[in-house]
Amino acid sequence: MAFLITVCTSERVTMELADRTIGLLLTVTSLSIFTYYTFWVIILPLVDTDHFVHKYFLPQEYAILIPVFVGMALICLLSMFIGYVMLKSKKKKA
Repeated sequence: MAFLITVCTSERVTMELADRTIGLLLTVTSLSIFTYYTFWVIILPLVDTDHFVHKYFLPQEYAILIPVFVGMALICLLSMFIGYVMLKSKKKKA
């Protein structure tokens, strides 16, 4: 019985550590993207166009095109997932 409790506790600690690592990675990635995009959209237009920092950013048109494309792709994937779930649940009833 003690062995079983030790194994379960060990698995729980391992899963918790993996979840925390993934959470940290997602947080750092999200903050990095938010900081980059905020600097790109809000601060960069105030900087002279011949400044060296402009070479690290795409043209301003992409500041709108990229989020729109990502949003549309997300809506499409979400719609496909909902359709798949609806078809699967319909087959279970029949």
